[in-house]
Amino acid sequence: MFTDVNPSPFTREISLPSSDLWDKQIKRQLLSFNLELTARCNNNCRHCYINLPHDSIEARAKELTLQELKSLIDEAVSLGALWCLITGGEPLVREDFSEIYLYLKRKGLLVSIFTNAALITEEHIKLFKKYSPRDIEITVYGVTEKTYEMVTGKKGFYGNFIKNLDGLLKNQIKVRLKTMTLRSNVHELPLIADFCRERTKDYFRFDPFLHLRYDRNERKNQLIISERLTGEEIIEIEKNDPMRFQLLKKKCDNITDKNDFTGNSRRLFKCGAGNGSFTMSYDGYFRLCSSLCHKDCIYDLRKGNLTYGWNNFVPEVRNMTGNSEEYLNKCNKCPLINLCYWCPAHADLETGSPEKPVEYFCRVADKRVEELSRKQK
Repeated sequence: MFTDVNPSPFTREISLPSSDLWDKQIKRQLLSFNLELTARCNNNCRHCYINLPHDSIEARAKELTLQELKSLIDEAVSLGALWCLITGGEPLVREDFSEIYLYLKRKGLLVSIFTNAALITEEHIKLFKKYSPRDIEITVYGVTEKTYEMVTGKKGFYGNFIKNLDGLLKNQIKVRLKTMTLRSNVHELPLIADFCRERTKDYFRFDPFLHLRYDRNERKNQLIISERLTGEEIIEIEKNDPMRFQLLKKKCDNITDKNDFTGNSRRLFKCGAGNGSFTMSYDGYFRLCSSLCHKDCIYDLRKGNLTYGWNNFVPEVRNMTGNSEEYLNKCNKCPLINLCYWCPAHADLETGSPEKPVEYFCRVADKRVEELSRKQK
């Protein structure tokens, strides 16, 4: 029971286990959703899995309209959503970004934003200062102009990135910083970490996992693969970051669902996809998570509705089983799921099948186990 120590006419006792929020946390009820506003971006990053040219007429024509978005947001709130992550592409390429953002805020949602920060204007800063986002998460591609432009494939945005980041921080808008660890910027990773931690002392993360493209563009996929670090390189970085390494150890100790690795279950989805959240793609598809693009695992919201997607389609997908001998005898029995990048979504992007193992993922997981075992001796 929670009771205010100074009771007043405006306080009352609440039994937490019976409160709505508590119920949402212990049942498969909607807490949050990712809103992918666009696939377009001002950058052309070497590692990106979604970006299309910012002036692409074809991509823009596929985007959910403002009215479609409002209707879907209304439905998400009615299903219980509390938090929305705005993402892209680069969400700020949409001319109606501010109107969408305000609509989410007026519906009572906590709102986070993923952005590269290069397109933030003074008007955006005024908007965020007046109607605060939960946070704005910005990717730092490099801390020198040369590296930044090498990764992003565009010239002229580095200065904007620095100026706009400083503007957000000066106005005390909550910012979180992260980086993708690539072959093109790994030489700057210590400098990137220092840059980020000096500006946001409570938060910095880096991600060495580069997954392949949603549109399966072979030329761009080869570029992504060329930017991947080896398992040995990833472990070398992780073991030199004590905070990261401790989190890795914790993940190793807490397998998502240990009962799924006895070999008796054929379930494909051993992760949390669809358990509390979903993704709306820029072109109107419902997905259990942002990476899950297999044709049997997406639902067209323009031909149906969000309520059906959440209540009916999610259980259908989560009940999918793997039937190939390769899956049943390898990934289905492997206890390293939390040290591995493998999941049905990533397997499908890598191989065209949600059941196939991915050798690169196995090598990284094995190297992590090797290092963790060595540390424990």
